[in-house]
Formats: sequence, C-alpha cells, structure tokens
Amino acid sequence: MSIASILGYPRIGRSRELKRALEGYWSGRLSSEQLLADTATLKADRWRQQQAAGIQHIPSNDFSLYDHVLDTALTVGAVPARFGWSGAAPELDLMFAMARGSKGEVEVAPLDMTKWFDTNYHYLVPELAADQSFTLASRKPIDEFLEAKALGITTRPVLLGPVTFLRLSKGPAQGGSTLEFLDRLLPVYAELLSELRQAGATWVQIDEPCLSQDVPVEVLEALEHAYQKLGQAAPGLNLLLASYFAGMGGNLATALALPVDAVHLDLVRGASDLDPALQLVPEGMALSLGVVDGHNVWRTDPDRALGQIQRAVAKLGEDRVLVAPSCSLLHVPVSLEAETGLDQELRSWLAFAEEKVAEVCCLARAGHGSPEVEARLAESREACADRRNSPRVTNPAVRARMARVTPDQFARPGDGPGRRLIWRKGVSLSPLPTTTIGSFPQVPELRQARAKLRRGELDQSHYEQLMEAEIRRVVRFQEEIGLDVLVHGEPERNDMVEYFAEQLDGFATTQQGWVQSYGSRCAKPPIVFGDVSRPHPMTVLWAVFAQSLTARPVKGMLTGPVTILQWSFVRDDLERSQTCAQIAMALRDEVADLEAAGINVIQIDEPALREGLPLHRTEQPAYLRWAVDSFRLTAAGAGAHTQIHTHMCYSEFEDIMGAIAELDADVLYIEAARSGMSLLQAFADHGYTNEVGPGVYDIHSPLVPSVEEMVARLRKAASVIPLDQLWANPDCGLKTRGWAEVEPSLRNLVSAARQVAAELTAVSPASS
Repeated sequence: MSIASILGYPRIGRSRELKRALEGYWSGRLSSEQLLADTATLKADRWRQQQAAGIQHIPSNDFSLYDHVLDTALTVGAVPARFGWSGAAPELDLMFAMARGSKGEVEVAPLDMTKWFDTNYHYLVPELAADQSFTLASRKPIDEFLEAKALGITTRPVLLGPVTFLRLSKGPAQGGSTLEFLDRLLPVYAELLSELRQAGATWVQIDEPCLSQDVPVEVLEALEHAYQKLGQAAPGLNLLLASYFAGMGGNLATALALPVDAVHLDLVRGASDLDPALQLVPEGMALSLGVVDGHNVWRTDPDRALGQIQRAVAKLGEDRVLVAPSCSLLHVPVSLEAETGLDQELRSWLAFAEEKVAEVCCLARAGHGSPEVEARLAESREACADRRNSPRVTNPAVRARMARVTPDQFARPGDGPGRRLIWRKGVSLSPLPTTTIGSFPQVPELRQARAKLRRGELDQSHYEQLMEAEIRRVVRFQEEIGLDVLVHGEPERNDMVEYFAEQLDGFATTQQGWVQSYGSRCAKPPIVFGDVSRPHPMTVLWAVFAQSLTARPVKGMLTGPVTILQWSFVRDDLERSQTCAQIAMALRDEVADLEAAGINVIQIDEPALREGLPLHRTEQPAYLRWAVDSFRLTAAGAGAHTQIHTHMCYSEFEDIMGAIAELDADVLYIEAARSGMSLLQAFADHGYTNEVGPGVYDIHSPLVPSVEEMVARLRKAASVIPLDQLWANPDCGLKTRGWAEVEPSLRNLVSAARQVAAELTAVSPASS
C-alpha cells in the first residue's frame, strides 16, 4: 500500500469549539488554564480521528490558537519591540496582543493582517527589525509532538519553512529583501529540528508554498542554501518539503534537487507537475501526491486520482508514494455529518475534511483486493457520474442569456469625475465625506431572531418588525453623529456571501460548514453546484425602508461577483470565469431594481479581487480581465446619476492598479489603518481620478482609535489624495464589533474628518 498522509486539519472543531473557547477567554469568562485544557481536548480528538481512519502520517503543530504564521514568529522570537517582550517563553497575552492589539496606559497596535496566498484565510504579517535576532523562544512544535506521543500517536510535525516565513514578513526597509535575515534564522530551525528528533520524531513537514509562485532566482538560491544547512541539522530525521495552491512549474527542478526525503506536489491545481517530477525525482526520494482537493468540497474522482497514483507507483514503488490532499484541510469544513438539510443527491457529491481523510485512506489502499475499498471506489464513481449527468447543474435559460451579452453592457456612461459632478448636485456632503463600509454590530438578539425564523419559531411579520426596529436605531445613530452617507446596517444578513447564496438559484448553503478565516472568525462558504440566476430581488426591501427614514443618501449594499465566487466552494465542471459572469448578471438585475427604487448609491463590495489573482504571473492577465469584466457587467446596470462604490481590504494593490482603475467604481474603500496609509501611494503614482476612502479605523482590533490617531492618518492620506477625491471611513464592516467600541470609534472618525477638512479648506478654500 501507498502511505496515507495529510498536510493539516481544521482547527475549529466540529461545532466551532475553538471559537467559543477563544471568545470565552477574551471576555474573561474562561481562564487561561481552561482555554488550554479545552484546546488540548480538541487536538487529541483530531489526532485520534485521523489515526482511527488509517492516516499514517498524522500532522502536529498544524493547530493554532490564532494563526500559524504568528505561531512561527513567536517560535523564532520575532516579536516587535513595541510589545515589550522580555525574551522569556511567549505567553497567551503576548500572542493575542500581537494578533489583536492591546490596551493599557499605552495602546499597542497589532501586526498587519493579509491573505494567505489565494485563500480567504488571513495571516498576521511578521515584522523584522534591522537588528533582528532569532531564538527558539517557543517550544510549541515540540510540545505538541509530545502531547500526541503521550496518547500513543507519533505525528509528523509541521513547520512553516524559513524562506516562505521571511518572504511573508515585513522588513525594516521599504522594498528591501527579508532574505538577508536567512543566516540569522537558520540556526533556530536547525535547533528545532534537532530537538524534534530527540523527542522521537521521524518525519517533519516543512511548508514552502513560495514554490507555487513565480519567484526570482535569489529565492531559489535561498532555498538551496537553507536546505543544505537543515538537511545536516538532525541526521536520521526525514524531511518532507511541501508546496501547494498551484503547481511548482519552473521551481520543480530546484525543489527535487534539495536534500530532503520527500516532496509534496499539488496535483489538483498543478497536475502537469507529475510527469516531470517522475523524471527528475532522485533515487530514494519519495513523492507526496496531492490528489484529493484540499481547497474545495467536491468528492474526488477516483479514476483521475488512481491514474496519477498508479503512474507514480509504477516508477517509484508503493513505499515511495504518499497519498494526500492537495493542501491542508484547514480550508474546508470539518464534517458532512451535520448537513441534514442538504438533499441526498447533492450531499453525495460532497466531501468535507473527515470525508477527504477517508478518501485518502481508500486511495492509498486501492488495488490490494479489499472488498471494502472497492465498494467505496464504486460508490465514488457513481456519485461523480451522477453529478456530471444531473440536470440540476445546467440551466438553459441562463446559458442563453449569457450568450446574448454584448460589449456595451460592460460600460458605464461618462467617466468618474463627470459622474461625481452629476451625483453631487443632488446631495449635500461635507468637504471630507464620511461613511461606513456597511454592516453594524450583530447583537445576539439579531442572530437569535434569524435562528428562530429558520426554525419556524418566529413568523415573518414579527421578524421584519425586529429588523425594521434595528434599522431605525442604526439610521438614527448615523444621523446623530453626522455621517454623510448612511447604511441600513445589514441586521438581516448572516454573512456577506451566504445571504446572497440563499437567494440565488444554483447555490446551496450548509448548516455547519464552517471554515476559519482568522482567529475565532469563521465563515460558512456556500456551494455553487449549478448555473446561477436571481429569482427575485434580494436587498431592495431593506434599502428602500432605510432610505424612507432619512433625507441623507443610504447605500444599497451588494457583495460583488468575484467575492461571491472566491468565498464560495465553486463548481469544478465549468470555467470559473463563466460562473463569475453568471453571478454578475444576477447582481446586475439587483442593481437595476435598486436604482429603480430610488437608491442612488450602490456599494458592490469586492474584497476578494486581489485574493483571486493566480499565483503564476502568466495566468494573471486572463484572470484580471474576466474579474474586471464581471464587476463592470454588474455595475453597468446603473446610470450616471447613481454612484457605484466598492470595498477592498487586506491586499496589496500596487501590481493591479490598472485593473482597479478599470473597475471604474466612483468610490473605492480600502484597508489602510494597519498599513499606515502606505497603500495610497500606488493610487497617486497611477494618477487615479476616482474617489478613495482609506480605512482610518482598524475594525479587526478591539481598540478604540482616538481622534488624534485618525487625524494623523487622514492628514497622511490627504498628502497623497486630493481632498475632492477623499472619503473617511472604517476599513471594513462593523459586524464583529460591539456597540461599546463602535459608537466612540465612529464619533471620533467624524470629528477627525471635520478637523482635517477644516484645516485643508482653510489652506485651499477652492478645494472644498
């Protein structure tokens, strides 16, 4: 038999036990001892489940209380000076201060946060000082190995590789290479590997997903240098080098020449790597074949996977072939068991983490005459065939409508500055307009009302009364503090993608299909299984009600087509570009209905636009073309008298500024608080002429920003963006925050915007 292996497993637990434990600790309801006891139980359950299923290489140190990149920074002692670390073993409060910020006599800002490659998982960006030194500060990888060993389970510890860690880090010099720190860092990795070997580890997995990107030669040289050192660090310890999320392509030869004992290939997204790998793999090296999709929820086609496995076994023999998911199962829900609301046909097409573990074990054992294995393979073949042939996946009316799309349907009338003049004639705005991104705090009463409605314990009329009362409260508050453009607060929405998926044909939603986004934050990605269409208006009722309460403009709030696509589990039997265009056409109808109902500001959020960029540069232009076209197809349903706003967060925009300009959104909101407004220079350099709202309030931290902090950020923004193009806003929606934080923060934001506007208009009155 081949070796059954996985690269990582979901951390959150079947019922989001990690979320409850973390939030209990942060609120003071749970002691640190209880938090650690609860998470120790979670880890033990994960290891035992994998062992019982038949996984032979079970990972450890893939669990994290917040984020594995943050864990790595703590392990190697990369703690910025502002956190006041003494050099002792890091404690929980230090970890959470780096993740969330901390309060005290002096408030300390958290690390920046951004997306983990092309996923919706967020990692904390390590910060390195010019005089950075490293030390083995945390023994977490060793401790977790020993935890599992005490249960009778020998695991394969997982480490984020040194080269990828440095590439993900922020150095002291703008534009400088963090690889200059490699020789300082490698002794810590060598010490860690040596201690793992002494603890009894026989294999260690080192993740270097930078190999899935187009990297300069200095990165490949750094990998060669690093692994020459690490290969000598712990004689007798086997190293598995793992890359994922794309094929390695031109980096494959470098990876296979490194002094490691196995290399993992993502054969779901990089199937073309297999043949050259089989030609290049040196004698004695094993290959880990990522044949089960760790990034999506569809059942594995056994014939495709077995074909890849059999080719490798024919060349290498079974003992040099590991069967695995394409990447960590962190990115899929835990178990299908709770999904009783899905019909049996659709359910049979799916595999979550538990089911993917079973698939891996089944594929590794195939071909050895086991009746049980053959029965499971036959069942998978039948399910895959049923999905291919089901009439549910194709809607002829949708296909016919998409075939009739013409070029003029992608263009809005006029240009941004011209539309700005038309729109502002009908509204009264401050010189530096203020708004929010959309959602307001989701208090427990709102979540309970939605749950009761689903269970039939609350009738629709009573539910709508509760929502209307909350919208009145939110609109009244925004008017009171002086915001210029208002929102209805989205009390009726469970999630910015799931809410729309529940109302679009071609989507399915789950009951417990939670996936970690960061820390305790989880989302339930919907599943696109067929052609997409909109049977009825989705947001018009609430937007019109909110607008009836005020003379100020109220934004209609939509999630954009690219973000709905990226934050869903998408069908793999149709090009993603085609599915995105179908979603865009459905949203175009919603834009038209909002405009017809008198809503003259419509926000189409695209926080996932940058995230969807393929990791290989050769594939990026095609993606940006269809992604921009999908947004434009949605937005072009509006006339010149309607402003189109959009929102993006936690991304670097410098390399896609051309595409952002092509979106032709009248106002673009971006995350800027954590990054110190540094993103704005790209807009100035590009000569961006539409309006920009840099986030001056970091909503992912519980800290309340002062007026002075936001004044400083707005002054910096105004030094780059002209006042007549500048807005002031938080960097994201306020759903996850409490009113106790939101109310003072927004009051401070309005005060800061008024102060900066007064300063700037006093200097240059014409600009107002």
